[in-house]
Amino acid sequence: MRVVVAGVIERGDRRILIGQRRRDDSSPLKWEFPGGKVEEGETAEAALERELREELGVTLRKCAEIGRITHKYRESVAPLEIRFFAAEIGEEIVVPKAFEQVRWVLPKDLAGYDFLAANTELVANLATGRIKPAEMLAESR
Repeated sequence: MRVVVAGVIERGDRRILIGQRRRDDSSPLKWEFPGGKVEEGETAEAALERELREELGVTLRKCAEIGRITHKYRESVAPLEIRFFAAEIGEEIVVPKAFEQVRWVLPKDLAGYDFLAANTELVANLATGRIKPAEMLAESR
């Protein structure tokens, strides 16, 4: 099973960073949390650090796993295990290197975006306050 990581980055004003996939990607223009595949011999945390640097030009300061799911997309041969992390970054400015665009969105507004199917449960938990990334990071110190 392929493992994928995704970072839920929350600013001090409670807004969460989301990225829109490029129009030439699979699932074009869908919204997602930044992240990507875990490479051979790489920990999930190391993969998240690498992916955030590659996709947004930021440095991962700290992360804490907030959930994982298994999801199979119709076009995919094998299911994915997606590990979601609350993530703290070192920079205030992000550079959307791998996205059509990025936005900082309040949790209650996440439902208004067309997310990848694998993100549905997490989006609902963030929107309703069942998952609060900054609090989960604080608890992991």
